[in-house]
Amino acid sequence: MNQEPTLTYVYAVAVPTPELDRIVASLRGVADAALSLLPPPGHAGPAAPAFVTSQVPHADWREEVLRAHFEDLDWLESTARAHHHVIQALSDRATVLPLRMATLYQDQERALAALREQRPAFADRLALLAHQAEYGVKVYVRPDAGGVGGAGEPDSATAAATPAPSSPGKAYLQARKRQHHAREDRYEQAARAAERIAAAAAAHATHAVRHPTQSGPLTRGGAGEDGENVLNDAYLVPDDQVEAFRRAVQQAGEDLPGVRVDVTGPWAPYSFAMPAPPTTGTGADTALHTPGGPT
Repeated sequence: MNQEPTLTYVYAVAVPTPELDRIVASLRGVADAALSLLPPPGHAGPAAPAFVTSQVPHADWREEVLRAHFEDLDWLESTARAHHHVIQALSDRATVLPLRMATLYQDQERALAALREQRPAFADRLALLAHQAEYGVKVYVRPDAGGVGGAGEPDSATAAATPAPSSPGKAYLQARKRQHHAREDRYEQAARAAERIAAAAAAHATHAVRHPTQSGPLTRGGAGEDGENVLNDAYLVPDDQVEAFRRAVQQAGEDLPGVRVDVTGPWAPYSFAMPAPPTTGTGADTALHTPGGPT
């Protein structure tokens, strides 16, 4: 009986160890596929990076089918979760370099060729990431906050000092003008608060990445709190600096009314990983970035 054609799906790069071998053997990947290391343990030399891989059906993962899958939100969510589960489980016990979701090769030989081509760069990046993890810092300001750091809408004394308008139309325009200025002041102060928190975080990190701020449902906090996201950073924090990092960030945001600070992690270092291996000559088909972790 002919075996169904498969593609090689690559999750991450890591240096094989007995502990990593045990973790890989205990996990299932996308499409509930078993994981393996490429090259197998003992075949790459000491401290040589390897791919964490699985085999997926060619019929379900070829390029034209993937285009349709990426329009299916249920498929996309379940696949992203499976991909992230593998990487997070690996990163909890070893230094890993996450690759993008749907990093695929026509076969193991082409995957191995790409690994050999990129191995020096992978080794350098793994050395950088050793004994560090990614943490996210998000800062939110409530749209109706009276101010950040003490300023906001005009108080009653300010309103009383404003000359009474001579007509309803002028009263409306004056009210809108006050609202506009108050909004500008609030955002200026929110930006200063965000930078203050970012500076506190950076003091305990080796690298930082500023992601675009989020909007819509992504800005809702874990307790259902609304707010506008004004800072969305990722930090690479040494293991021995984590407590100092968390404490510094929280203290920097303590006396800022209307501001909420969320610190998340540890995460696999998505924000500090290199791009997936190049497609030229290797048969790789890389798709979209894995959502989540830190952003």
